[in-house]
This record gives sequence, structure tokens and C-alpha cells, in this order.
Amino acid sequence: MASIFSKIISGEIPCYKILEDENYLAFLDITPIAYGHTLVVSKREVDYFFDLSDIELATIMSFSKKVAKAIKTAVPCMKIGVSVIGLEVPHVHVHLVPINSVKDMRFGNPINISKDELAKIAEDIKRYL
Repeated sequence: MASIFSKIISGEIPCYKILEDENYLAFLDITPIAYGHTLVVSKREVDYFFDLSDIELATIMSFSKKVAKAIKTAVPCMKIGVSVIGLEVPHVHVHLVPINSVKDMRFGNPINISKDELAKIAEDIKRYL
């Protein structure tokens, strides 16, 4: 059965797309823990991050770096936190979260952001790619 991320990749489910290439897709998390919280997913449906090939591990992080730089320019913050958890959706993904302290990386307490705000954030980030 296809994961929710596979459905987003195929266009079955809409997303606030930031960047896409032949292997990866970056889009805003719709239950973000911070303004600008972005997910980078592998287009190849793999459950566990360390089951990716060495090349895939390197390229997903390189892709994430490009997205993180754009987020940091668009969203005022000290750094972009990076997390790979992999329990909530059985599909490889990297969380990129604008942070100003370690406390900002607490998952499980999403912030409320309207669809209009999500669309604006996505456009703001894309301007810096």
C-alpha cells in the first residue's frame, strides 16, 4: 500500500511544494512544529532511512541542504534543525525546522497555521532557491 508521501509525490494528495527533482520532493509539513517546517522525501518508497543506498543518503542530504538554505533566508531563525525520525510515516523523510533553541525541535505540539499562511511560506521559501 502506498504511503501518504507516495500519494503526495504522485499528485493524488496536494501539497505546498518547495522543490522537486527526479529523486526528491520538498514540501511544507501541514502539521508543523515551526513556521517553515519542511519535509524532504525520497520519491523511492523506502521505510527506513538507513536502507537508502550510500548515494541516496548523500543526495537526499545535499537536496535538503539546498532547501534548508532557502528556508533560513526566508524564515528568521538561528539555524535549521534536521531530524530523521521515521516512525510516523513509513517512508524516508527529513524534517527541516527553523529553530532558535533546542526546545524548538519538540515534535508532537504542532502550531496552527492557515492554508493561506502555508501558501505564503511556500512562496517565500521558493523565492530563495
